[in-house]
Amino acid sequence: MTQKILSQISSIDNLRGPAGRLEAVLNSGRPDALYSVLLCHPHPKGGGTMHNKVVYHAMKAFTSLGLPVLRFNFRGVGLSEGTFDNGKGEQDDARAALDWLERNFELPVLSAGFSFGSFVSLRAFCGDPRVKALLALGLPVHAEGRSYTYAFLSQCLQPKLFVSGDHDQYGPMEKVQQAFISAANPKHLAWVEGADHFFQGTPESPTPKLAQMQKEITQWLSQQFSIHD
Repeated sequence: MTQKILSQISSIDNLRGPAGRLEAVLNSGRPDALYSVLLCHPHPKGGGTMHNKVVYHAMKAFTSLGLPVLRFNFRGVGLSEGTFDNGKGEQDDARAALDWLERNFELPVLSAGFSFGSFVSLRAFCGDPRVKALLALGLPVHAEGRSYTYAFLSQCLQPKLFVSGDHDQYGPMEKVQQAFISAANPKHLAWVEGADHFFQGTPESPTPKLAQMQKEITQWLSQQFSIHD
């Protein structure tokens, strides 16, 4: 994907959650942007941070549409204070980041996350009227001994986009399909062919699939919200 809109990046020093300061960066958007974006990273125990490759490429997709994007490290990650809380405290961190976006931009928010970050953001923002859409990249079901369930999505009425690789080792197609079917409308599920959990290739299709993931994001936003570059 070619980024047509220049995006400046700045460190955020005044984002605090219940456990203390949260390290964060903001990619600027167009002055006339109609939405801001909150982006959550994958599991800290697997090395996940706001600089994860999938998170970075998702950010590029959003900024290519002129949207400001806030990325942050969950508690205990990087320079963020606190300690890992198995997804519970991380939901509070995400809510604190949402509050920061609302105060500083006064725009409706699009929430997105990758892997563990997708679970956290779905759980934290399902039903929050400030969040107008939920995007789940690499939805995890079973990962490194951890299991995730999604019965709560039946009560989640915001528009939802799910993007997963068809060879995702942590979110097999059948299990992701079950979670998708249980989710309330409106919703859309996009499979990236030949992609694993990290949107890298498979032995049969070895090239990275991050560009296809980006394309699914921008196409859906164009169709659902008429957001164009």
